[in-house]
Amino acid sequence: MPESIVCRFAPSPTGFLHIGGARTALFNWLYARGRGGKMLLRIEDTDRERSTKEAIDAILDGLRWLEIEWDGDVIYQFARAARHREVAEQMLASGNAYRCYASPDELTQMREKARAEGKTRLYDGRWRDRDPSDAPPSVKPVIRLKAPLTGETVVEDKVQGRVAWQNENLDDFVLLRSDGTPTYMHAVVVDDHDMNVTHIIRGDDHLNNAARQTQIYQALGWNVPVMAHIPLIHGPDGAKLSKRHGALGVDAYRAMGYLPAAMRNYLVRLGWAHGDQEIFSTEEMIAAFDLPQVGRSPARFDFARLESLSGHYMRATADAELVAKLEGLLPHVANGTEIAKRLTPAVRAKLVAAMPSLKERAKTLVELLDTAGFLWADRPLPLDDKAKAVLTADARGLIGSLAPLLEAGGWTAAEMEAVVRSFADGKGIKLGAVAQPLRAALTGRATSPPIFDVLAVLGKDESLARLRDQAG
Repeated sequence: MPESIVCRFAPSPTGFLHIGGARTALFNWLYARGRGGKMLLRIEDTDRERSTKEAIDAILDGLRWLEIEWDGDVIYQFARAARHREVAEQMLASGNAYRCYASPDELTQMREKARAEGKTRLYDGRWRDRDPSDAPPSVKPVIRLKAPLTGETVVEDKVQGRVAWQNENLDDFVLLRSDGTPTYMHAVVVDDHDMNVTHIIRGDDHLNNAARQTQIYQALGWNVPVMAHIPLIHGPDGAKLSKRHGALGVDAYRAMGYLPAAMRNYLVRLGWAHGDQEIFSTEEMIAAFDLPQVGRSPARFDFARLESLSGHYMRATADAELVAKLEGLLPHVANGTEIAKRLTPAVRAKLVAAMPSLKERAKTLVELLDTAGFLWADRPLPLDDKAKAVLTADARGLIGSLAPLLEAGGWTAAEMEAVVRSFADGKGIKLGAVAQPLRAALTGRATSPPIFDVLAVLGKDESLARLRDQAG
């Protein structure tokens, strides 16, 4: 029976879930789901000074918002420190590791000498074969890997291809610090082995770690997982992604009003391609995703593309679902608490009814919320500057004359349009000369969904009251 696929996402909780981490999680999730496997979540919290509960909560919250699910319980690396020490001791016993008693001053001198000589191997191996009885009593030793001195360490990477390192350039790196805590390099290998991880998919900033981790696997006689190192994300200008490009926490994209489905679709296309297809349902992503289609060049972040995709998903989402997502956004926007109070069942019903028109133009939930604000605004309606400019004395006079005609007619969009067209024809003016003042009076703005849809959604009583507020 073929081996079951096990992937993992293993973030360090020293900050929020950033966009690159979210893409890594997505790639792992898609690869595992597409092959009937599992994706595990491991929080690499061995850096106790920098790891915070707030960051852990933000990572979990960000994954849940993106609807990326992990299998089983969250694993916390720090809780496994005893196991990491146990394996390091096993390596000592088997001769694959040794205790190093070099002092901080000695290590500094070694590094300076090696750098001056242009060497990449910074530790000179002085305790590699030395008798521990020579150990100075005042120094607590670290445990170092007894790495091979000749030959090469090779990773057959599923994205980068064959990558080889000359062993003479690799250090006998530390597995266990002098206080007994494991290094990241060692803990990762032990955890991945114990969690039966078969595939490691991560950013190519970890590619050099792959050589060292492979050496630990080989020293222990363990199978080395399949590795795939995906290029990092750059800004539109080709420079390393920074906050000005969009290197924000996933929570920031939620607060900006992007839909989770749009973010997933955007992230999957950052560095991966499936022919010319741009739009993917979750099921299509799971079925199509594979590692050979991940490019070797850095992906470029493009806000315009994200907005375009987001607009597509806004239009494709059911009206009632969009309203629910708007309500989910409210805790994350500045005036969300006040808006939530105004979303009575009656206003919510109006919002659902208005959604087909509202979502046509909006690219984000924040834009949608802004455009829909007229539905719950207080009377008299506040007017923006453009609406004030539209509502001249003549325009207010037109509204005053039109209101009784609307009141006397039926209240479907078609019936109201017939009344307004007849009114405009009678005045010898274009329809827009009437529609624009109507829009300003009903919404407080110069732009809105189609004006007859606005009248229909607001209802007869509310619409006429707003028109009378502004009539000349």
